[in-house]
Amino acid sequence: MSDIYKSAGVDVHAGYQAVDLMKKHILRTNRKEVIGGVGAFAGLFDLSEMSYEQPVLVSGTDGVGTKLKLAFELNKHDTVGIDLVAMCVNDVISQGADPLFFLDYIACGKNEPEKIEQIVKGIADGCVMSGASLIGGETAEMPGMYQDGEYDLAGFTVGIGNKPDLITGESIESGDIVLGIKSSGVHSNGFSLVRKIIAEQKLSLTDYVNELGMTLGEALLEPTRIYVKLIQNLKTQVTIKGLSHVTGGGFYENLPRMLPKGLGVDVFKNSWDVLPIFDYLQTQADYSLEDMLGVFNMGIGMAVVVGEAEKALALDILNEQTTDAFHIGTVTVGEGVTLVEND
Repeated sequence: MSDIYKSAGVDVHAGYQAVDLMKKHILRTNRKEVIGGVGAFAGLFDLSEMSYEQPVLVSGTDGVGTKLKLAFELNKHDTVGIDLVAMCVNDVISQGADPLFFLDYIACGKNEPEKIEQIVKGIADGCVMSGASLIGGETAEMPGMYQDGEYDLAGFTVGIGNKPDLITGESIESGDIVLGIKSSGVHSNGFSLVRKIIAEQKLSLTDYVNELGMTLGEALLEPTRIYVKLIQNLKTQVTIKGLSHVTGGGFYENLPRMLPKGLGVDVFKNSWDVLPIFDYLQTQADYSLEDMLGVFNMGIGMAVVVGEAEKALALDILNEQTTDAFHIGTVTVGEGVTLVEND
């Protein structure tokens, strides 16, 4: 085989090695509906045996954003793949659909097979957590487009739901209860602002922070929580009227996305445990709570709307193992998100 492509900075042999290294991780995600193996031109998924009367395919796509800059700096690449999957499947489950399969796109300046394997290991971990099969992907080596050691990630997922069972928010009404489910950390949004705070306050990612119980870098690279199985369990026992994946834009942008026109949310101050990483960032930057809620999840990664009558049951289900959920607000007449004192 000719090596002329290598002279332009693209090592196809490294690509083959990367595929060999990632195969064992991909196999961990296989569902019985997957047809074929790794290496075909497209991923195949058989829907013919699924028992949906009115099946609707629900798709989502996202990336990890500038959180990757921290992964580069700390040379830690085995968890950003979980972030990639989480950002996609959490969106799909918010519509009441169950993730079926996932595809990834990795763009890099130089293909380093061991690093690519670590990224794909994280993606496979996320797929296992969400029940999605990793059925395809692409690793693109683009010298001159990315610096050596740098890469970007994009993910794509497809889920399925029965049309009458999709969660659209249409049935939400004033007086309904908003529950918040705990996040694992900053998740995968707001990192341009995080990096600004780090630069302005001259913080070190490798310094141990007593308030966090770990280094700043470890706290910030904590992967995004995947809510799929938690929501799948909840929706079999209560009627979920609305779901909001709290990502970029924080509370103010994401909570209204699940509501019908004319409704808003009163969010109760001090009604949940704000994670230490947010207290730390807020103190370092001297931002107001309102500022923080407009960017970050502040410890609530998923909001759930249920009727008043099912509040206690929903909280019991979500808090079966640990304290994961809180009553954080109430649906009100009038659009927007308003911070109010807790009763």
